Amino acid sequence: MPQYKQFPLPDTAEGLTEAEILTWHVKPGDEVKVNQVFVEIETAKAAVELPCPWDGVVTELLVEVGQTVEVGVPIITIDVDPTGSAPAPTSASASASAGSNGKIGEEMPGGRIATLVGYGPRSGAAKRRPRKDAPAPVATAPAAAAPVAPAPAPAPVVAEPVAPRGGYVPLAKPPVRKLAKDLGVDLFALTGSGPGGVITREDVEQAVAAPTAPAAVDHGTRERRVPIKGVRKATAQAMVDSAFTAPHVTEFLTVDVTPMMELRARLKNAPQFRDVKLTPLAFAAKAVTLAVRRTPDVNATWDEAAQEIVYKDYVHLGIAAATPRGLVVPKVRDADRMSLRELAVALDDLATTAREGKTTPADMMGGTITITNVGVFGVDTGTPIINPGESAILALGAIRDMPWVVDGQVVPRKVCQLALSFDHRVVDGQQGSQFLADVGALLADPGVAMTY
Repeated sequence: MPQYKQFPLPDTAEGLTEAEILTWHVKPGDEVKVNQVFVEIETAKAAVELPCPWDGVVTELLVEVGQTVEVGVPIITIDVDPTGSAPAPTSASASASAGSNGKIGEEMPGGRIATLVGYGPRSGAAKRRPRKDAPAPVATAPAAAAPVAPAPAPAPVVAEPVAPRGGYVPLAKPPVRKLAKDLGVDLFALTGSGPGGVITREDVEQAVAAPTAPAAVDHGTRERRVPIKGVRKATAQAMVDSAFTAPHVTEFLTVDVTPMMELRARLKNAPQFRDVKLTPLAFAAKAVTLAVRRTPDVNATWDEAAQEIVYKDYVHLGIAAATPRGLVVPKVRDADRMSLRELAVALDDLATTAREGKTTPADMMGGTITITNVGVFGVDTGTPIINPGESAILALGAIRDMPWVVDGQVVPRKVCQLALSFDHRVVDGQQGSQFLADVGALLADPGVAMTY
């Protein structure tokens, strides 16, 4: 007889609470194999592909694309015995299975379901976010023991669908929509007083009782609304937490980087660099890892709970990267142990992976200091916000041809602006200034690296 198993959304990264379904790679009726990728989800950190833990046939997709689901909530049902060759489970065998070593998807003691990572399903249904032009999902059961005649129930109140304007549909329950239609009230002209901006019956009735006001300007066709979720939501929360937790100080330095650019031109023709994308960012990354040696405070972490400052003898260098899903900050692990060539290769691989949306959650955790390269957008500098858990971030500005005084003469030079934001709880002004000056000196005269 068929044996159905439900796969709950696993915790793919430390602290994950929910994820959005991006793409289903299977549909009901498809055969699946162990380790076959069957769904792609987007967490607060990255897009992740999930493998199937069983062989079988898909009987039901429990969650639609675009739906946000809590960790532990089942997302798919699979018949792991479609041929009916396995004997039907008895209560005794079910109890024995629950007390076994807990294979993925099987019931554990206490009713939990073993998952790839994390814990079994929590009670409660999946949280649904508003979606454009999509009907409400209809829950179906993969199989039933015997048909049961449904009890008679009153017909539900059905309101005619409201056509979106510019992708926006007013939030209101069907009875409220029907009331508005009967009374001739335009829901698009109302501001909901309910939770989350939901339009209530009282809002409609007040609109009828209120005196006629001049018609509001309809901007619907020139506006669009996009739900705040995924990477964008996580980034926004992290930046707010950092800005209102760590006391930021930002210092600026303008540097003549002509010697660095000349060295870059020479190295690009060297045999060991001919197949490497050698960018100014690679030089900045090397300068940061060297400067950290003299000012380890910028690579430390403030531990509020333990009331300690954690000094780290390694550099996991974060690189801010713009992607179609928003800003992500993947890390170059142990960047302080890498040569300039190794850093250049690592940065190129990191950027390619980020643009493709394939950066894993693990690759974005545990950074110690970050560089944001605003220069690639033609921006001179800025005041970057420190990533949570770190104490400093360096902004690398655009490199421009500018007039510069050399030996009393004004000559054209390659000039770049640097900005360093640091946590003043960990880094004093003298330490922050020393670090920024060291980075600038290494870019202005790469030969200074010989002294480190």
